[in-house]
This record gives sequence, structure tokens and C-alpha cells, in this order.
Amino acid sequence: METLLLSSVSPAFLPLSCSTRPPLSVRKPLRLVAALPSPTLDTFWDWLRSEGVVTPKTPAKPALVPEGLGLVATRDIGRNEVVIEVPKKLWINPDTVAESEIGNVCAGLKPWVGVALFLLRERKLAGESFKWRHYMEILPEFTDSTVFWSEEELAEIQGTQLLSTTLGVKELVKSEFEKVEQEVLQPNPKLFPSAITLEDFLWAFGILRSRAFSRLRGQNLVLVPVADLINHDPSITTEDYAYEIKGGGLFSRDLLFSLRSPVPVKAGEQVMIQYDLNKSNAELALDYGFIESRTERNAYTLTLAISEADPFFGDKLDIAELNGLGETAYFDVVSGSPLPPAMLPFLRLVALGGTDAFLLESLFRNTVWDHLQLPVSRDNEELICRVVRDACRSALSGYHTTLEEDNKLEEGRDLTPRMKIAVGVRAGEKRVLQQIDNAFGDRETELDGLEYYQERRLRDLGLVGEQGEIIFWEK
Repeated sequence: METLLLSSVSPAFLPLSCSTRPPLSVRKPLRLVAALPSPTLDTFWDWLRSEGVVTPKTPAKPALVPEGLGLVATRDIGRNEVVIEVPKKLWINPDTVAESEIGNVCAGLKPWVGVALFLLRERKLAGESFKWRHYMEILPEFTDSTVFWSEEELAEIQGTQLLSTTLGVKELVKSEFEKVEQEVLQPNPKLFPSAITLEDFLWAFGILRSRAFSRLRGQNLVLVPVADLINHDPSITTEDYAYEIKGGGLFSRDLLFSLRSPVPVKAGEQVMIQYDLNKSNAELALDYGFIESRTERNAYTLTLAISEADPFFGDKLDIAELNGLGETAYFDVVSGSPLPPAMLPFLRLVALGGTDAFLLESLFRNTVWDHLQLPVSRDNEELICRVVRDACRSALSGYHTTLEEDNKLEEGRDLTPRMKIAVGVRAGEKRVLQQIDNAFGDRETELDGLEYYQERRLRDLGLVGEQGEIIFWEK
């Protein structure tokens, strides 16, 4: 991550780094990488039937598809029609962990860590009688998510925000594993008779990140067997009606996870949903192991911060917090879209200094953010343009390929799935960086023609005419 501290035009410091926040929330399902033998699917389906989840009227069933495994319609399915409903007794969530043999030792752990340990224990038991055996058998050994990439493969995303995020996530997983190994695994060998390694723990993390459903009524982390085989369709542009929690009453056991088809599906076609319209390609690659070709999936996160060395740090932080921001602010710039609305005002705030510092006085505290929506002074505007452009160019120099080279690779047809992700993500980031650089480059050419705070103030007082001329009052 690169950080720039500039103070040439204004005494204010302007730290700017081009980075992304490592998302830590758990996501929805992901495709399988390797196909399973048909008998395993048949056994899984028989288990679901014995548990009362499926009947001869269930309109879809698991099948081998280009993504690996998926749900294929056995008859025509209408828009918003229920595809399958799974009772709570078959969910795997923190409640499942709490009610299990390892519930007591997992009580103080983060929810995802407890569920990860539960998954690993059940997977390693592999006995004939344990409840989720047939579900464990259909879970993939790995996916194309970047958390499973080799060092050689990760080298292909050198310079990208995806690489820094991936490494940050893996470091987080390692830290959690070391803690749980010391506090839970080693003191309880009878509960965990089979060795659990860091590699195992990373596998469980990848499964949860890719397959767990969230944003549900009272459920922010839940694995739902069979429902989590649903694959992603980029052509579906709505997340509505895909899944929900139904039921309730006095007993939570009456709850059902209900999966619906957001679009009509013909018999023999795959039932699919939209995973998340707001994810960037980097997030799709990290969570699920695929990317899309749509331009709006390309994004870059600019990280701006008020330096603690800034002599006006306290005033600037107060103004930022009054307007819903903080010492550090993250701005996701999306390909083909305007800059985030709060980005320019925050940049101007961070760069305020010199003769512009009067705007930081308490007299302006309730109005300064409105003033920052427009250019403050030429020096201030010139500084933010230069800093942002320097940061973009520096970030572009960190990639080991050029955009032109990536474009040629994208035109080829012999890329492996992971190489396709690598080329697509790094090319997408470069395009957004160029977009940002061009936007501030254009702004630099307009500096002489912009109206700044002092001109606006004089005009509001009636001291400047329509053509910008000073009005002299005669006695």
C-alpha cells in the first residue's frame, strides 16, 4: 500500500493511499471447481428425501453443470416460484454449534470461527452415522477463490488491490487459527481427535465465505445444504425474491429457508440467482472465484486520511465526523460512474490550509461542508488534483504488465480460469485508475476558469458583476 504525504502548497498534510478494505463479512454460495461422481449426488439427494426436504414434486435437483454442481429444473419453473425449502434442523449456523458437543468450548469464539471448527470436526469424523456426512461429501476441496491460489498464481495479480486484500484475509485466518489452536484445539483432544491444520482452517473459511447466506431475518451466518448449490447468473439484475426465512411462531424449529427463482426457468435449464449486484470483480474473485465482463464490476478503492501531523487535525476530524466520515475515508470509484459525491469535499477538507484555513474556524462549523462542495481556492484545487494524479500514476507503475498487454491477453482464448481472473482484475483496476487520472487531469485544465470561495462570496454580497468585474460604489 502506498501513502503520500504532501504539504507543498498548503501546510496541511494530504495522505492518500490506493488500497481496499478487506471485507470480513460472510457471503453467499460459490460454484464447485471439480465435478463429483453421480453416485455421490444420488446419495445426497436420498439423504434430503429421508429428511423430508425434497419430494417428487420438488421442481429442481442437484446436477453436474459447467460450474461444477448446480440446481437444474426438472420442470418449468415460474418467476418467484419456490424451488426448495430447507427446515432449520438442517441448517449449520452458530446455534448448531452451540447445541453440539463442542458448543461449550466454542462459546467465546467469533461466530464464523465456531462454525468453521464445527465443519472441520464433522468433515474429519467421516463416520457412517454423523448427521451431515452426505453434505460434507459434496463440498469442494478448493475453489478458484484467490485465498486458494499458489504463490506463483498470486504473482499474476501483483500490484492489485485484490492481492493486498487476499494476503490480508489469509493473515487474519492465520491469526484466528493460532489463537483457536492454543485455546480450543490443544486443550480438547477428545473433542477434536483428528489434527486440524492451518490449511484445513483456511478451507473452512473459504467454504463459509463462499457458501454461507447472510442478510436474513435473525440469521447472518447460515449454511443451507442443497440451497447453497445455486449458481450465479450475471444476466439476472435483481436480488429480490431469491431467498428468505419463512415461518416462526412459538418454536424456531418451524423456520424454513425458502429459495425462489427470480426468473422463469425451463425444464432442463439451470436455476440461478444474482449473488450481489454491488460487488466488484475483485470481491467476486475473492469470495467466489470468478469475475464478470461487465464494465461496472471494475472498481478501485481510494483511501484518504487526515494526517495526525496536520496542525488542523482536530478541526478537520470534527468536521468530517459531523458529516458522517472519519479520520480515514474509503471511496469506491466504479468504472464508467462519477466520483463518489463526498470524495471531492473530503479531499478539499484534508488539503485546507494557509489562507483557506479560516473556513475551519468554529464560526463556519455548520456551513463549511456546504462550502467544500465547490472549489475553495486555486491552490487547494490544484493540490488535490496533483496528489490524486500522482497516486494514480504510482499505483499504475506497481503492476508487472501494461494495460495494452492485458488487453491482448483478454482477447486470447487459452487462459486458465485463474489466469482469466488475474488478467481481468488487474486490467479493470488499471482502467479505473486511468479514469480517475483523466478526471483530475481534466480538472487541472479548468483551474483558471473555476469560481472559488472568495469570488462566490463577493458575488453573494453584490460586489461582483455577472462578468466577474468588481463593482465600485459611488458616493
